[in-house]
Amino acid sequence: MDAAAEAAAAAERAAEKQVAARWGDSAAGWRHWLARSPVGVDLLHWWFDEADLTALVGEDRYVARLAELLSKAAPRDVAAMGLGCNRRVERACRFAEVCSLDPVVPPGEEIPSYRHGEVPGACSGFMDCWSRHEIEVDFTAGDRHRSVLLFRGNPSEARLWVDGVPVGEGQWLDKGGLWEEERFFVIRVEGPADHPQQGLGHIGAQLYAIVSLLVHDAERRITHLFVPDDTENWTEPVLRVRNGTGYVYATPEACKADTPDRAFPVEAPGAA
Repeated sequence: MDAAAEAAAAAERAAEKQVAARWGDSAAGWRHWLARSPVGVDLLHWWFDEADLTALVGEDRYVARLAELLSKAAPRDVAAMGLGCNRRVERACRFAEVCSLDPVVPPGEEIPSYRHGEVPGACSGFMDCWSRHEIEVDFTAGDRHRSVLLFRGNPSEARLWVDGVPVGEGQWLDKGGLWEEERFFVIRVEGPADHPQQGLGHIGAQLYAIVSLLVHDAERRITHLFVPDDTENWTEPVLRVRNGTGYVYATPEACKADTPDRAFPVEAPGAA
């Protein structure tokens, strides 16, 4: 190795050491991606300087800006924060040398909706197991849509954004939702307090036994809230979409038996 190469290598090691000292070991491997990311550095700064920024702007503004940045971030930006991912939810990505690379997408195809492991472009889902915010971020196929959930320790404190838009404001939200058909974000929310079967949920449940179902159509930017009546015992409601119709089932078993409690038309994007 000549003198110039040695000097470049030494400078690279020094930069990595400085980044690790300021932003943590997990961020050091994402340095080259962050250098060209539109929002990655802003997100990293907002995340690591939480205490100082919250003291400066207040809790509500800190949370709103965090959600705004997460709603603009690429999967690689979220991975650089050090959150757990689809490969290992309990620890930061350890394969930045691979996951920080640009994804390779064959002509006519798109980035898949579920990515995990050592994959260029990073995983498609991330979960925060350590901070008080309890963040969960999930991307759809092609990274066209994304959900950002901050559970914050309690259904009454949880907040949700889909494609940067607040969804389910005022509702008690379950700890996590899912994407159906790459278009509908589905999450369970509080059920009616006066339902005949209402009561404590099973051990580990975040909500009471009878729950409602919130469905956000990301293509049309419309939110549906389905609330069970006195005869509908929705303990684990699920959504399925077929042939232009959405079906709400009380439980996974009811879904397997194809006995829906509700059906509603699913209009094409852009329909009046």
